[in-house]
Amino acid sequence: MLDNTDIKILDELSKNSRITMKELGEKVHLTGPATSARVEKLEDSGVIEGYTIKINQAKLGFNIHAFITIITQSTNHKPYLSFIKTQEQYLVSNYKISGDGCYLLECKFPSNELMNQFLEELNEHANYKLSIVINK
Repeated sequence: MLDNTDIKILDELSKNSRITMKELGEKVHLTGPATSARVEKLEDSGVIEGYTIKINQAKLGFNIHAFITIITQSTNHKPYLSFIKTQEQYLVSNYKISGDGCYLLECKFPSNELMNQFLEELNEHANYKLSIVINK
C-alpha cells in the first residue's frame, strides 16, 4: 500500500527521473538515504517498472504525429501485426482497443509522402481512420 510520501516520490520522479536522491528527499521531506530506500522498495515491488526519456520527434525530422484507428478485415489479425512489425521506424505505440476499432496506432512520419506510402501498404491488411495531431 502506498502512502502520501510514496505518491509524492512518484510524482517528482515522473517530472524528472534524473533527480538526485538528495534533491528528491528535500522535496518529500526525507533524507537522501531514506528516499533511496523508498525508491528501491517501489522498484522492487514493481510500482516503478523503469525509467525513460521523452524524445522530441520533430527535432529528429518526424514532423507528422498521427493516430490511426485500425479496423481489421477479419478476425485473423496476423497479417496486420506482421506488417506493423516491418514498420517500427514509424511506430510510437500499437494499442489493442475496444470500441470503434481493433487497434489504435500512434505514429510519426517525416513527410506526407511517406505517410501516404505507409497508409497504402496498411490498407492491404486493414481499413483505417486517420487523425493527425494539430497541437499537443
